[in-house]
Amino acid sequence: MVEIPNSAIRSLYQRFDASNETFRARLKRPLTYAEKILFLHFDDPLGQELERGKSSGLFRVDRVAMQDATAQMALLQFMQTGRAQVAVPSTVHCDHLIRAQAGATVDLERAQTEHGEVYRFLADSAAKYGIGFWKPGAGIIHQVVLENYAFPGGMMIGTDSHTPNAGGLGMIAIGVGGADAAEAMAGVAWGVRMPTLLGVHLKGTLSGWTSAKDVILKVADLLTVKGGTGAIVEYFGPGTRCISTTGKATITNMGAEIGATTSLFPCDARMPPYLRATGRVELAELVEEYADRLTADPEVEADPERFFDRVIEIDLDALEPHLVGPHTPDLARPVSRMKKDVAEQGYPDEISTALIGSCTNSSYEDMGRAAHVARQATRAGLRVKTPLLVTPGSESVHRTIRRDGQLEVLTDAGALVLANACGPCIGQWKRDDMKPGTPNSILTSYNRNFRRRNDGSAETMAFIGSPEIVTAMAFAGRLSFDPLHDSLETPDGNEFRFAPPEAADLPAQGLVDSPVGYVAPADDPGKVDIRVDPQSERLQLLAPFLAWDGKDFEDLPVLLKAEGKCTTDHISPAGPWLRYRGHLDRISDNMFIGAINAFSGEEGKSHGRAFHEVAREHKAAGRRWVVFGDDNYGEGSSREHAAMSPRFLGAAAVVTKSFARIHETNLKKQGVLPLTLKDPADFDKVKEDDRVSVTGLTALAPGSEITVVLKHADGSEERVGCAHTLTDQQIEWFRAGSALAWIGSQSV
Repeated sequence: MVEIPNSAIRSLYQRFDASNETFRARLKRPLTYAEKILFLHFDDPLGQELERGKSSGLFRVDRVAMQDATAQMALLQFMQTGRAQVAVPSTVHCDHLIRAQAGATVDLERAQTEHGEVYRFLADSAAKYGIGFWKPGAGIIHQVVLENYAFPGGMMIGTDSHTPNAGGLGMIAIGVGGADAAEAMAGVAWGVRMPTLLGVHLKGTLSGWTSAKDVILKVADLLTVKGGTGAIVEYFGPGTRCISTTGKATITNMGAEIGATTSLFPCDARMPPYLRATGRVELAELVEEYADRLTADPEVEADPERFFDRVIEIDLDALEPHLVGPHTPDLARPVSRMKKDVAEQGYPDEISTALIGSCTNSSYEDMGRAAHVARQATRAGLRVKTPLLVTPGSESVHRTIRRDGQLEVLTDAGALVLANACGPCIGQWKRDDMKPGTPNSILTSYNRNFRRRNDGSAETMAFIGSPEIVTAMAFAGRLSFDPLHDSLETPDGNEFRFAPPEAADLPAQGLVDSPVGYVAPADDPGKVDIRVDPQSERLQLLAPFLAWDGKDFEDLPVLLKAEGKCTTDHISPAGPWLRYRGHLDRISDNMFIGAINAFSGEEGKSHGRAFHEVAREHKAAGRRWVVFGDDNYGEGSSREHAAMSPRFLGAAAVVTKSFARIHETNLKKQGVLPLTLKDPADFDKVKEDDRVSVTGLTALAPGSEITVVLKHADGSEERVGCAHTLTDQQIEWFRAGSALAWIGSQSV
């Protein structure tokens, strides 16, 4: 089951009127666009509670998408459900395992050799269970989904935090862990806490150097990396209508960087042409027919404070091009201030590498604007002064920009074209130009820039901007260069200044239809065998986690008290570790490898020993353990290994000042108790040699208070109040040992 026929989408659209009428009556007010889609997809529309930020919502999603790194564990978990075929249209996309180094052809051939075992497992699983399979090189998951599967008014989940990319085409698309995907594919309603609603009012028009990328960089500046936690960000206002569909997708994609559950735009006149350009003519006509249902009620734009929990406004006429970084996507400034920041902060001015593309900015429009900038410079006799790496988002875009000339312009300027894959954006980058430990600056059009994120080096400072800004600055080779105001000297001694970039958002001839790399499910799935070598270091069949023993956790050691930012990259980094994503035991050797020990300042260690070694020692002795974390613990990627590895090695509870949404959910799915300190100051009470008891578990219920007892080495005790967000259903997961263990118990 891969395609959703247009007849099914029409049926979905025909249900909007009755659904909207029902919920307008329940709420006694008009509806936002996000509400319309959510309400239409409720598992139990009449019985569903609606309190934002409180109620647990259960939904029937239209689609599931998985990338190869997370699909391994998702499919291994799906196999535990005992289902013969997926219950909803699903796809697997091979984009994460391809390491960037020498260029598209060589890198893709190497990936086929290095990861053949994993690709065969994914292909066989897809064939057997009715899942569409996109081979390595076909494109990045989010671009392929946008070009082939996304549609206004739909709802999907995906095993990648940037799944909200499809919100650019008016779809609610939410990043989740593999267990969520496995459950949805097994036909179980998918659950999430009813999100709050954050409205972003866009007025004015984008022009000149300012792009869609600058909109989301400004949003990150205003809201910070946790300002969208638990919220759907809904864009509205006249400014939305000047942004292309792929530009909208750039904005919703990076909504993950503010912690948002998802982001989306209402349907407008820019969307049907995109559907036609991607070969979906009948769907475009259907969207035009039902366009008035695929947007918020008019009262929302007229009086937004009445409908949203928070509203911010951005004037596109006044918005300047921005750069963010290093090390966090909410450290923002206009490009015009970068020269000052370089001088004051001591950032390395020389750009060691410039990189454009990724799932966030690899559309036809993005490549066109970058090529327009490059064409100006090459005509003046200039070439890039720093390596410029280009990642097309899909084979369709790749072939189209080759046909229309943008690719030749970029390569003539000195760019190296990488495979249609994630590559450096997720740490799959083998750098030969920089010795480890060398402070350097890179400039990308990617979405995430945590320390070590792109090349594994803590000394690399990653800055993010639009593809056209990155391209222009590559010709200067300096962070302090302002493409809007500064000039460059040409080989003949003249002064050259860039003009603002120009490019069409869609090709006049349409995007090249490229089904290359797509494999449909098997006609006879019963003949497909899935084999996992017991000696493999890449794949490992899963054993269910043990059920809760019915007792409070008593006298548990503190494995880690993490100081400061502790993202999923700190807990379970990608890069070279991606090769072990299908082997839970092996990948658990990277657990907390980037976390900072609050007691000693060590990275990834306690008294010189890796955290995973200490955890394995506890596990061998039958001891479970506890982790304490700071604010927004687990922000970043959706990778569930950051929850599965701790569970596998014995984590009983994770206690934090606050959680990022996806990671908190992933912990619940795996049977780890996620607790939040009622008083964040209690974090400071935790000592390295404490023994920790978690009490009140026998009376665990939604909203119940949990008491954590800190037993200090001097014999004294301190009692700390903790809250949790577990629902009745999630408490059943905890008791069963994990969500999938509970599902398995129900099917016996």
